[in-house]
Amino acid sequence: MSELHSFIFEGLPVRGQIVRLTDSWQEVLSRREGSQTGPWPLPVRNLLGEMAAASLLMQSSIKFNGALELQIQGDGPIKLAVAEAQPDLSFRATAKVMAGIDDHAHLADLVNGNGQGRCAITLDPQDRQPGQQPYQGIVPLAAADGTRLQRLSDMIQHYMRQSEQLDTVLVLAADDRVAAGLLIQRMPLEGKGNLQAGRADEEALAEDYNRIATLAASLKPEELLSLDAETVLRRLFWEERLMRFEPRVGETAPRFSCRCSRARVVNMLRSLGREELDSILEERGQIEVSCDFCGNEERFDAVDVAGMFTALQDAPPGTQSVQ
Repeated sequence: MSELHSFIFEGLPVRGQIVRLTDSWQEVLSRREGSQTGPWPLPVRNLLGEMAAASLLMQSSIKFNGALELQIQGDGPIKLAVAEAQPDLSFRATAKVMAGIDDHAHLADLVNGNGQGRCAITLDPQDRQPGQQPYQGIVPLAAADGTRLQRLSDMIQHYMRQSEQLDTVLVLAADDRVAAGLLIQRMPLEGKGNLQAGRADEEALAEDYNRIATLAASLKPEELLSLDAETVLRRLFWEERLMRFEPRVGETAPRFSCRCSRARVVNMLRSLGREELDSILEERGQIEVSCDFCGNEERFDAVDVAGMFTALQDAPPGTQSVQ
């Protein structure tokens, strides 16, 4: 079963998390495989698995009351890749692929072929006030010297250092069975009461973090995929004192969930206008809309389309459509 574990290093301003998506990740892939478009190519599946794991780690780390969306806008064969995580650890992921992809293609070639790819991290509050815009941070897919970044983890680590001022180590891996990630962060020092006596010296704290970060970075992708969370933590940090929190398993575990609905599709179609919808009906006989995230299909005939606009005309003044 999918699970998420959180922990801190006792007496040190360092925290960590490890997530393993098994059944939930396999559901994402099986839904896509059963859709009209068929399965994503292998490199796309692996990228989306890493993105799903990373989005859940970040969502759980910041405890944000809203959706966290990790999005890559590419200028290669992958034009768009999205993973979204909710506060309850439900998630979804999808990608738009514009060309054939070799199974051995590297990330930089997939999304940053011409150096114009971008990674965006968006925080959209659930209780957003009228006029309030989601917060968004943009990360280039290249280092300061222009070198194209080869790993998703490098992009996110760069974002955390630049935008959140948090030193971060992130290890990600995914295949068709498991999507997993390990996150280690140096927490900001708001007070020194939680530190060991005599350990408040900044150089000593930096040394502690660097030691833990080096251990975390030694984790190989194949180990992250094949070993359970307990084994990973024991192998990496057997000399460290960990304080473990209640793991998110069972009903509270990460799980696939899509927020699409027929009402949302109706609103989208209505925004196109009656003339455009009638034109599609004349050409195809019906309108079919498929959700990129879950594969659910909604179909609308001429009666449905007429009802969309009739319902809007008959609504009392001031009534708003469902969002």
